[in-house]
Amino acid sequence: MRRIPTTAVAALGLLLAACSAKQPDTQSPPAPGGVTAQASSATSAHVMWGQAAESDGVTRYDVYRAGIRVKTVGATTTMVDIGGLKASTAYTFTVRALDAAGNASPPSSPVPVTLPAQVPDDHKAPTAPGSLRVRADGARAATLEWGAARDNVRVTSYDIYQGQSKIHTVGGNATAAHLTGLRPATVYTFTVRARDGADNASPPSPSADLTTGPAAGQGPSTEPTAFTATARTKDGERGVELAWTVPRTGGEVKEYQMYLDGRLTTTIAWGADAPQSRAAYRFVVQDKPGTRYAVKIRAQLPDGDWGTFSAERTVVVR
Repeated sequence: MRRIPTTAVAALGLLLAACSAKQPDTQSPPAPGGVTAQASSATSAHVMWGQAAESDGVTRYDVYRAGIRVKTVGATTTMVDIGGLKASTAYTFTVRALDAAGNASPPSSPVPVTLPAQVPDDHKAPTAPGSLRVRADGARAATLEWGAARDNVRVTSYDIYQGQSKIHTVGGNATAAHLTGLRPATVYTFTVRARDGADNASPPSPSADLTTGPAAGQGPSTEPTAFTATARTKDGERGVELAWTVPRTGGEVKEYQMYLDGRLTTTIAWGADAPQSRAAYRFVVQDKPGTRYAVKIRAQLPDGDWGTFSAERTVVVR
């Protein structure tokens, strides 16, 4: 039998190792799409863009003003406020996506925005937008419409909030917005605030709830419905009273998780006498009057998973 020289074996091993080694990632993500820029006030702008596909491996976004990077945000963020700008000035913004290997996408298409003039000594906020209406556009989108706010000078923009988080901004002449990227069979609670050129923000509009449609093959939504939260003092003890309609989950619901300001606070549990139609729960508060809470709940399903959140309610301690 012919023997292969040792040096040849070593060379072959090195060749195989080189071939099998993982090649470095040098492919850049695609440029972000759907980039928009909106004047938020006389000294700030709001930049938004479309979410990258999961397969693109994007880990962060860089926002540029006239080619100079001014903000970096994580992969789950698709909007940012840029402050410290000059009134009555035109700006151009672009966005680039980056992956874990540091590969940067080409810049997005540039979007221009011109900020309004500064109004000196304007300390008066706009009125709250009125009559907020919302409708689902399928399982992942929604359209909001509201009554125009009034201001002593001019409304510059409207900020749309989902719960306590700002998720969208439109111009001051708009009274509607289209939202995308929502989750199927999910309850959302929206409000709108108006802003003027001096960055004075209005009180929130009345809230409006929306349940998006189910995805294909998805079962019915499992959120507690008709959810209310009321601050009330009882026997000298300040508290918040919750009430809701028990969701239909295919079995008895004995436990709920309660979230305050986005954080899990307690588990509400019943024994053998769990409510079947309408449920109620009261919790005591120690914070001073005027403290504001955002509260929501979700039910434990028969399989042990947690269902969809209820609408989020804001309540002020009395």
